[in-house]
Amino acid sequence: MPQAIAENTVVDIHYELTDDEGNVLDSSKGAQPLSYLHGAGNIIPGLEKALAGKTEEDSFSVRIEPAEAYGEIMPELIQTLPRSAFQGVDTVEVGMNFEAQAPNGEVQRVRVKDVEGEEVTIDANHPLAGMPLNFQVDVVGVRDATEEEIAHGHVH
Repeated sequence: MPQAIAENTVVDIHYELTDDEGNVLDSSKGAQPLSYLHGAGNIIPGLEKALAGKTEEDSFSVRIEPAEAYGEIMPELIQTLPRSAFQGVDTVEVGMNFEAQAPNGEVQRVRVKDVEGEEVTIDANHPLAGMPLNFQVDVVGVRDATEEEIAHGHVH
């Protein structure tokens, strides 16, 4: 009997991620499968829940709402800064990504959302925040994790 996906199993999946319009946002097709340690929080919660109990060779589609994916858009993570805050950058354009220091000292990725005159609007939300995500998943492998993988919280 095939092994079911459960806590402390290493799972290999191929997936295709699309938005509600059918645009492909990410895919493992034509590449190595994604390997993760089930139960360690290495993938979004909704996808991990949908995979629980599945076995090798299972294929399924699942729609994950923002709360179980990258969260809702948090308006407090969107702010407008003066152009002078981007010293050493000749051209600031919509879609550019930067690393910025958050108030707590952590480094966070921000994306330029708008540029108007001397004002630059940045967004520190995950690019997929606020979006429902549609996955087509093929489970290609399930095995018990090693003690080292469990201790480290990820696949080796």
